[in-house]
Amino acid sequence: MTHAYAEPPFRIGRTFELDTAAYVIIMCSGPGIFAGDTLRQSIHVARGARAVLTSQSALQVHPPPPLQGGRIAELQEGKDKGFSCKAAVIEHEYHVEDDGELQCHWDPIIPFAGARLEERFDLEIAESSRLYWSDAVMAGRVSRGEAWRFQSIAHELRLRVGSTLAYLERYTLKPADRDIKRMWAAGGANYLATALVRHLDATAETVEALHRRVTELGGVNSGVDLVEAGLAVARLMGSNGALFSRARASYRALAVSTIFGGPEPVMRK
Repeated sequence: MTHAYAEPPFRIGRTFELDTAAYVIIMCSGPGIFAGDTLRQSIHVARGARAVLTSQSALQVHPPPPLQGGRIAELQEGKDKGFSCKAAVIEHEYHVEDDGELQCHWDPIIPFAGARLEERFDLEIAESSRLYWSDAVMAGRVSRGEAWRFQSIAHELRLRVGSTLAYLERYTLKPADRDIKRMWAAGGANYLATALVRHLDATAETVEALHRRVTELGGVNSGVDLVEAGLAVARLMGSNGALFSRARASYRALAVSTIFGGPEPVMRK
């Protein structure tokens, strides 16, 4: 790594060699992100370089402090739709130069009851670059009975390849306004993930083979599709956290070995 700079709560650990890539764990030393906070991250992968990034652990999204006229309890129960507070904001931007490769596998975010989050991921890569990306969200602290009790999550994932917008994912979840647990939404799932693969070897044949293997993974509902030549999108949904995490890791290993042509990665933290 030629240059690294971080301000609290971020910390960049030492760089490890993973196959022929630089493996870096981005650590957040704080207890999570709070209302009014903004966490920004900027990554630049130079020409011909390979980088594998991951987070230290899941990121907790905290609600505002209980100083709003005693209404935080109503907010946490999803009853106060008129309550407004500053959102916690996450902003990431990535630039990958010609023949560069970036693989990112982020731990899920955990929105606590009453939390409000806005997150934006902006990826810009060259035509000859390669990308693996996966982000995830949990319904909340499920074991504490807080599933889908956050105030709102506004999410945007944007991928530009060269000068072309290749993929845009944008949604806002407000459990108090709409039942997210209904059929054709989250259903019984409490864990959701998106995974993108941008690689010239992502063809109809390789993606179909990957889809067949992914659907055999236990504990999740999943599917993979080729959006356009060289760009595959996968969705994974699960109700059990351990099985969901195992399935995400298995999918990444399958994608790397099937499309990127490398050995299945061993990513230790």
